[in-house]
Amino acid sequence: MSDSPGFFGRLKARLVRSTTKLSDELRSLFSGRKIDAELLDDLEMRLITADVGAEATAQILEDLRARVARHELSDVDALLNALRDDLAKILAPCAKPLAIDRAHKPYVVMVVGVNGSGKTTSIGKLATRLSREGHKVMLAAGDTFRAAASEQLDIWAQRSGAVIVQQESGADPGAVVFDALKAAQARGMDVMLADTAGRLHSQSHLMEELKKVKRVIQRVDPTAPHEVLLVLDANQGQNALAQAKEFKAAVGVTGLVLTKLDGTARGGIVVAIAKQLGLPIRFIGIGEQAEDFGEFDAEGFAGVLIGDGSHRKDGDA
Repeated sequence: MSDSPGFFGRLKARLVRSTTKLSDELRSLFSGRKIDAELLDDLEMRLITADVGAEATAQILEDLRARVARHELSDVDALLNALRDDLAKILAPCAKPLAIDRAHKPYVVMVVGVNGSGKTTSIGKLATRLSREGHKVMLAAGDTFRAAASEQLDIWAQRSGAVIVQQESGADPGAVVFDALKAAQARGMDVMLADTAGRLHSQSHLMEELKKVKRVIQRVDPTAPHEVLLVLDANQGQNALAQAKEFKAAVGVTGLVLTKLDGTARGGIVVAIAKQLGLPIRFIGIGEQAEDFGEFDAEGFAGVLIGDGSHRKDGDA
């Protein structure tokens, strides 16, 4: 993966600063104890409270109990290695980078999410990434309700070299996205990233508006949007999972961006989302800079989560 080892090295370094990191909790839990049924019960509870989720935890514990019964896990390091492998197996099917299909010109990415999830910043980082890869990128400032969103997107457009289409505050979001897509077609842009207003997944009237924006896009290009990218704040825990379910039902989410992983103590919700929804995790964010945005890697993330000091992808951290 092109973002390793440096990107996951930085992620590891930032998570290590948390005093409640999952791996620290587990080592404390295991210290001086033999690996038996009682310890595995304690591990099960710790994983659930770390937002790993009941489904993923049940799958993991079934495997670990079977391996303990076969006397395959004799010490703490062996158990942690097995746990890391089980987490990576759950995450692996979701580690699918965003692939820009050049058969679609422009390739339309509609970006959705709740307020404060880091949506606009993620669009800017993605625009920077795509521009560096040689794509001609247009940004559609479809969040017309928050004046700062358009200004923020304009700054990212300047940084990344992307073109931006925006209208006055309060303009109809569908009209902005319609005009932007028409302009992107006329100018031969490779990718159009459409921002949308942040909204709570429980606000049905705003979710209906989001569906309208998608319909407007399809009037211009029936094959679009080619990607519906949902931005989730990993600090939200189980609420992030609820958001993902609602947005998926409303607009057919096809990929995820998980942000603010530098601020979350555990990151276990990533595992729960992978297990329950199976949606591709395209990118993760660990800070405010363009470089703090990388493709998701299952083994790398599991290594960060469980804290394998020998994990070679993170050796330069």
